[in-house]
Amino acid sequence: MNSTLAFLFPGQGSQSKGMLDAYAGTHAAIVSATLNEASEVLGYDMAALIRDDADEKLNLTEYTQPALLTASVAILRVWRADGGAEAAQVAGHSLGEYSALVAAASLDFADAVRLVAFRGQAMSEAVPADVGLMAAILGLDDAVVADICAQASTDDEKAWAANLNCPGQLVIAGHRPAVERAMAAAAQAGAKRTMPLAVSAPSHTPLMRPAAERMRERLQQVTLRDPDRPVWSNARAMPLDQAAEIREALIDQLVMPVRWTETIQGMRGRGIVHGVEMGPGKVLAGLVRRIERDIDVGTTAAPDQLAKSLAGLGEGGEQ
Repeated sequence: MNSTLAFLFPGQGSQSKGMLDAYAGTHAAIVSATLNEASEVLGYDMAALIRDDADEKLNLTEYTQPALLTASVAILRVWRADGGAEAAQVAGHSLGEYSALVAAASLDFADAVRLVAFRGQAMSEAVPADVGLMAAILGLDDAVVADICAQASTDDEKAWAANLNCPGQLVIAGHRPAVERAMAAAAQAGAKRTMPLAVSAPSHTPLMRPAAERMRERLQQVTLRDPDRPVWSNARAMPLDQAAEIREALIDQLVMPVRWTETIQGMRGRGIVHGVEMGPGKVLAGLVRRIERDIDVGTTAAPDQLAKSLAGLGEGGEQ
């Protein structure tokens, strides 16, 4: 196990149609087996969803979440089959925390697929359509944005900081009118950009309490083991190594902000200098560069990227 390496798993927003197509060659058997496992659990064709998305469901939360988890785990399995180094620490952004738990042997893949499909459905149903809104605010300090959200909120309409992604990039969420007021105030305060996101569920806010309570019940029915390496919690921005703590943190995650900046800073403080974004896209690699330049992050969205990341770490050991 490489004591300086962390695996980072992407969350919602990194999905795309055909996101595993690049692995259809020499790694097809591993990817197909992973897709088939997910299909058996969910009762629909995961391979067709990811490859074709004929029904345009891939961006619907209850489908996005299991699809992205499946893609990340498939790529993780390719990494391991190719002799990639094992990470000493793991973390995932929002949904990605479930992929991290699979990587750390805390959660079986089949159980994770069921959980995130249920999670996505519970999130979609927690707040009626058009009631909530999420928006990205670029170019302001986190504290300034948090204050803007507080000032934009009323007794009945509230906005909160939801994703603290990196310095100068924060996502807010809440009731649509409050978020719109906060966006206007942020623009007036000098934000470089304010941008509504194509996500109706106001994730990582107290409005997700109904979903969190449903997840609490569902998590009681699932086997969670102590992980074989520390798993960083989004909600707590600290590494967890006990199943009971992880169970509570997964519930908290739905109603509390994703503290990604603090998570990456914490990893660096615990000796991490290499990261691998284990899954589609390169969102997390970009965020890490803006948080801790001392951490070098490789990507794995395609086999050539995975091979480059693998070569940069040597054959499975310390660099």
